[in-house]
Amino acid sequence: MPAVPRTVSALRAVVLFLAASLVSPCVFAAPVLMISIDGLKPEYVTQADAHGLKIPYLRTLVDRGTYADGVTGVWPTDTYPSHTTLLTGVTPAVHGIYNNTEFEPGLHFATDWNWYSSQIQSPTLWRVAHNAGLHTASVGWPVSVGTRDVDWLIPEYWRGEDPSNGVNPLDRELIAALSRPRSMMPGLEAAAGPYMMGNEATIAGDEIKTRYSLEILKKYRPAFMTIHLSSLDEAEHEHGPFSPEADRTLEAIDGMVARLARQAFANNPGAVLLVVSDHGFMKINYWINLSIPFVQAGLITVSVRGGRAVIDAWKAQLWMAGGMVAVVLHDPKDQQTAQQVRTLLNQMASDSANGIAQILDRSAMDKLGCFPNASFLIVLKPGYYNGGGLGGPMVTAVPGTRGSHGFSPQYPEMRASFFALGAGIAHHRDLGVIDMRQIAPTVARILGVPMPSAHSAPLHLQP
Repeated sequence: MPAVPRTVSALRAVVLFLAASLVSPCVFAAPVLMISIDGLKPEYVTQADAHGLKIPYLRTLVDRGTYADGVTGVWPTDTYPSHTTLLTGVTPAVHGIYNNTEFEPGLHFATDWNWYSSQIQSPTLWRVAHNAGLHTASVGWPVSVGTRDVDWLIPEYWRGEDPSNGVNPLDRELIAALSRPRSMMPGLEAAAGPYMMGNEATIAGDEIKTRYSLEILKKYRPAFMTIHLSSLDEAEHEHGPFSPEADRTLEAIDGMVARLARQAFANNPGAVLLVVSDHGFMKINYWINLSIPFVQAGLITVSVRGGRAVIDAWKAQLWMAGGMVAVVLHDPKDQQTAQQVRTLLNQMASDSANGIAQILDRSAMDKLGCFPNASFLIVLKPGYYNGGGLGGPMVTAVPGTRGSHGFSPQYPEMRASFFALGAGIAHHRDLGVIDMRQIAPTVARILGVPMPSAHSAPLHLQP
């Protein structure tokens, strides 16, 4: 099919803008740069003084912009479901990215993450902007491999590490092959240096993403761009939230955000900057190997081959999601197994040492919009985290100071962040606690494009 002339696309964008304006008098069209700082708790910014943080640019988002005290996330509070909700405005049960990883009951795959945009079942901000004739770009955003709705794309993707923990330098070629247009990467590399090999969740990796994002902003001036910075999440996993290592990481990210914002506003003084996150973080104290009672009850059959445990058969399998665990039945209609699992879960929850806060059934999960293919959901108490072991002790202490997420979004520690700055955005407005599903329709309103598929009302950001 021949390409649509840009004049026609521009006319279509105007028509859509006018149509959206008839729906709401608050619509305004402006370019949007949305930066996700993975694992950013709002207190890092709103209570920066209490933590002694040197984040001069992020502090301005409170003084000169509109912000939330916290964002109530989705079930589970994990990276891939949350980032997809940020783009769609709907729950994981609706958009189709139920967890970071696929449900893979045999545990055969080393890298079974939900990489591919074709798995998303709801319209994204990329799509509604692209369909309105707006240019789009994205660097490192989860669930972006293969999307045709992003004009300049570098997706997030990595392969599993080999037994020596080596990384293949030719994985740069893999990232280039997954990026689009294919001709883009050599030109960016000439200005920004080599891209990372797969995914580096480090300050150095985020610096690479920043340099490439800056070049895309300078060369192509997209109307809507998403960027995912992941090093804070890694520092919090390894050392806990508000650890010296996490604080230093955010201080480095602050400089990256400042550079990106400067370029976005240089491109268009009427632009809007959004800094968001996918989830909060909490310290974890205990590993809980919830699979062990399932093995002991004969619901999972395990043998040892080649020095490792191998799953031979299963009637009920656990789908790990950090601070919560879905239970999937091999045959959801098998009432005998369902009753056996229900009895076992109640027994496990009755022992406080197992760290189980709640057992949710299918009807409760339907209301929360999560794990539509599961029969039960184990919700862990704060500080307890599923270890995934198939043998050994049920409960073990976590050594050192570590952190994680995936817990109930009802826990305040899991609240994510939202900050907005730019033309038409109120100064020093506190929105209180908002719902993550409100962010996508808010972005659509700023861009001046309709997003009827979103289930929540947009936020009021204007003075």
